[in-house]
Amino acid sequence: MINSKPRLYFLLVLLFATSVLAFFILKPFLYALILAIVFAIVCQPLYQAILKAFKGRAGLASLVTILFIFIFVFAPLFLIGWQIFGEGQQLYFSLSEGFGNGGLSQVSVLLEEKFNGLSPLLDNISLDFGQYFKTGLNWLLNNLGAIFLNFAQIMTSSFVFLFAFYYLLRDGEKIKQFVIKISPLNKEDDELIVDKVSLAINAVVKGSLMLAVIQGILLAIGLYIFNVPNPVLWGTVAAIGALIPMVGTAIIVVPAVIWLYFSGQIISALGLLLWGVLFVGLIDNLLRPHLVGKGASLHPLLILLSVLGGLSFFGPVGFVLGPLVATLFVVLIDICSTFIVKNTC
Repeated sequence: MINSKPRLYFLLVLLFATSVLAFFILKPFLYALILAIVFAIVCQPLYQAILKAFKGRAGLASLVTILFIFIFVFAPLFLIGWQIFGEGQQLYFSLSEGFGNGGLSQVSVLLEEKFNGLSPLLDNISLDFGQYFKTGLNWLLNNLGAIFLNFAQIMTSSFVFLFAFYYLLRDGEKIKQFVIKISPLNKEDDELIVDKVSLAINAVVKGSLMLAVIQGILLAIGLYIFNVPNPVLWGTVAAIGALIPMVGTAIIVVPAVIWLYFSGQIISALGLLLWGVLFVGLIDNLLRPHLVGKGASLHPLLILLSVLGGLSFFGPVGFVLGPLVATLFVVLIDICSTFIVKNTC
């Protein structure tokens, strides 16, 4: 008993030191591990169905689940991403050469004339829309291009993701029970935290993210139908905009309609406007109750800040991790407040 405190302090120091070392060792793969946890939680219903079909063979069920996700999610995303990068480069070079002779050049000139002559107060303000377009596109290419340019890092992170995804699916329940075992909280509190965190992740990924992807795809189809160049690139930007309250897909629909109008394609402009309002705009109201269900929801202001802050802090994956971290933060505050009230009353 005399030596118990020095031993405890020594163990705590060792634990702290090894925790710091473990953090720096795992730091290059943190995003991959976080995404693996998110996918493992979201794909649990699919995994459980496959596990039942394979009569409890967890390893085989995990492999089939990963193969399914790879074929229907990752492969299309990689092809779309490569197309985005190609379209972005092509558009950037076109902008650098002065917009060519297309409608974008006409729109830029007309906008500059309108705004520069709007008021004497604006006479000293430079409204070089071409430069603004190039600056914004350059930022987009730098962020999206980073995903494709560092091939070695991509392969390493992908291997870590798949490896972690496999074991999180196969041994997810064992990992959950281990975390509950070492937690100082009561089992009921641990179960509540796990359930609410899982609910929050499903709400963000299956709700907001999936809706944004669907809206981006629908808008890309509309842009292609009505002859707007680079539809995949702008559809992706619209999907990111769909995550931002009060912005949505209008960030692309409105400029695209203006571009078609000033290009002399009046019917196409009207058609794209109707497509954006009827097919893209209303899909949120139709699908959100089914996809989100009773999942945790965020205030629109918090969603806006989490998306922008996530992109700034995490990079390209920030539009997923930002709202996810914010949602988990709100959920954990609710759990902690409930826990404090319960234990002080």
